[in-house]
This record gives sequence, structure tokens and C-alpha cells, in this order.
Amino acid sequence: MIKAIALDDEPLALDILQSFCNTIEYVDLLKTFTKSEDAFKYLKKYPVDLLFLDINMPSISGIDFYKNLPNKMMVIFTTAHSEYAVEGFTLSATDYILKPFSFPRFEQAVDKAYTQWKLQNQDPEQLYLFIRADYSLNKILFSDILYIEGLDDYLKIHIQNQKTIVARMTLKTLLQKLPVPEFIRVHRSYIVPISKIDKVRNKMIYINQEEIPVSASYETAFFTAIQKE
Repeated sequence: MIKAIALDDEPLALDILQSFCNTIEYVDLLKTFTKSEDAFKYLKKYPVDLLFLDINMPSISGIDFYKNLPNKMMVIFTTAHSEYAVEGFTLSATDYILKPFSFPRFEQAVDKAYTQWKLQNQDPEQLYLFIRADYSLNKILFSDILYIEGLDDYLKIHIQNQKTIVARMTLKTLLQKLPVPEFIRVHRSYIVPISKIDKVRNKMIYINQEEIPVSASYETAFFTAIQKE
């Protein structure tokens, strides 16, 4: 789980961040601060993974605050001023969100942080996962997964030369357990392993003669990922 804190001189903004974080299971917002000196003292003693940071504060700008931190961490800048965006990204910010932001936009930013965190922390020796289905815990090798199909609160894990496993779980929850960047979501109903793709044509993925669509929402991320291979 990502350990995070938030710094913003507006208490209402911190309340919104806390509320949003409470609905995301892989982020633990440990503390919130309205004063930069208090946040700085905390971070010197308790390093975290992610910092939600307002830029336009009275005592110090968020950008200067981040530059002076003793330990580097992921940062998501939050501000009502778009003119800071370029400078924010030059600091390799995970994301930059403009106030007032919606929950979907916030979740998108946190998803990026989670992907980055997993890349930094995943165990390269972990080659499998266990999935509960049919009253049993089933061991599934990542290398055997052909693709995963979501059906509301259920999903189907299609496995090479094995019976398909049906489990009560969402695609989002399962994606958090899979290694990145090998597995990627390509549609609200599908996750695929890049190594199993036979070909892509007209926004359609072909795996073992199965056709899996690439939706507009995931198209850019998908084609960026496969072009890196």
C-alpha cells in the first residue's frame, strides 16, 4: 500500500483529498498538513511514498518545498493555477491536477502513482498468484495467462492449456496483483499480457485466435506500451 501525506494551506482541500483517498484501497493518507514546516519535520522523521502538494501556498511554494525535501518521493501537485504545470513536470512529478478536480481525475493521477510504485517495489521473483475460486485457492502462473475478461463483479482468467477460472473479483483489483508493465488493461472488460499478443489490427488484439477490442479510453496507453517492447 502506498503511504502518503498531503500539504495544502486550505483545510477544505485537505478534507476532499482525505475523502477521495478513503475510497481508494491502495493509498493510505497518513497525515494532512496546512503548514509547510510541520510537513517538513514529519517527512524528515517518517519518509513516505507519495506527497499530495499544493503549489500556491503563502509561506513557500510547493515547488520550492519539494526541491528542498531530504528524501525524494512521488509527488502529485494540486493547484488552481495552470501556469505552474510546466515547472511541476520538470521535477518529474507523477501528475499535476487542477483544482477543483473530480474524483475520476484524482483516481487517474493516483493510478499513475500506483503503477510507478509497483514498478519500484514489485518482487522480480514473484511468478504467480493465488486466486480463490470453486472453494479453493488456485495457483496461476503469470506466464500461463492468455487474457482476463471482466463480467461485472466476476472475471474469467483464460489460461493456456487449462480450464478457465471464474472468480468473484473486479478487473481493477486483479490488475493491482499483476506485474507491470507485462499486463495492461485495454478495455473496461479486458486485461491482456503483452507477451501473448499475436497481432494487433484495426484496434483489435488477437491472442490464440481470440479477438479482444482496444477501447478509446485505453488506446493511447496500450499502443505506447507495445511500441516500447
